[in-house]
Amino acid sequence: MRSLGQYILLFSKGLAMGAADVVPGVSGGTIAFVSGIYAELINTIKSLNIQALKTLKSEGIGAAWKHINGNFLVVLLGGILTSLFSLAVVMQYLLAEYPLPVWSFFVGLIIGSVIYLLRQHPLKNNRDRLLFLAGTAIAWGISMAPSVQLEGTLLIMFFAGSIALCAMILPGISGSFILVLLGLYPVFIGAIADFNLQILAVFALGGILGLMLFSRLLSWLLTHYEAAVIAMMCGFLVGSLTIIWPWKEVLQSVVSHSGKTIVLASQNLWPSQYSQVVGADPKTLVSFSAMAFGLLLVLVLEYVGARSQKKSLQVG
Repeated sequence: MRSLGQYILLFSKGLAMGAADVVPGVSGGTIAFVSGIYAELINTIKSLNIQALKTLKSEGIGAAWKHINGNFLVVLLGGILTSLFSLAVVMQYLLAEYPLPVWSFFVGLIIGSVIYLLRQHPLKNNRDRLLFLAGTAIAWGISMAPSVQLEGTLLIMFFAGSIALCAMILPGISGSFILVLLGLYPVFIGAIADFNLQILAVFALGGILGLMLFSRLLSWLLTHYEAAVIAMMCGFLVGSLTIIWPWKEVLQSVVSHSGKTIVLASQNLWPSQYSQVVGADPKTLVSFSAMAFGLLLVLVLEYVGARSQKKSLQVG
């Protein structure tokens, strides 16, 4: 049973997940992974099954609520939805007005997270090292993949939903970025803007089905091969750095129904190249300061968490 303070912390993690999900290239799964609730999140999603309905019928609401880890789910979803409808506006403003420092902060956050995770779960053998490299290569390959232009039929949107939501819970891989690669991000944004319930319902149905199946696979892998899974997911995080690298030259973009510019292809640049190619101030000092802040934030939280855990053990 969590304390009130622990539920407030869980709600704040939901806020961070919701804010991350509105940023193309950053996934809520990344925040869940680095904040230590990833395994519980996957197992909670897995518990939303037929057995939960059987438990509800035979043992009542209390037992069913416990089976699906209801308190965790409601508090985390509350944070995510609160963020999507409030903090997301702030995040979009910051990305529009201060893109370089914001992206730099995320880079620092991910670098710090990888350092933290590899301290907790060192790559002890060749298998883990190979999986780390494989995860890095996969995420990098996805970021470099050329975008295609699929037709937004109901069948395609169903499968797109299943892929995007599965990607959303994978650290380092963004569901919105997958939609960009498939050429379906403008279709999805247009469906939201036009309140096209048919497309949104089919997309959500595909997402729920994919999520239910994928969460079972992830849960089994985390139970039996935790070190290997974490090694590969750390690789995903490292590979995702190329997606969120601040200094880019946009090579191809489209304007969505909502008037938002969607980048389809870009090329990473060094800050010195950015000023020459893009003709804009790279804001090097501010951006690297934001990067350092993101890195230090994770390491400070790690230190505080370790001290808190040590005190709890001493009291116990």
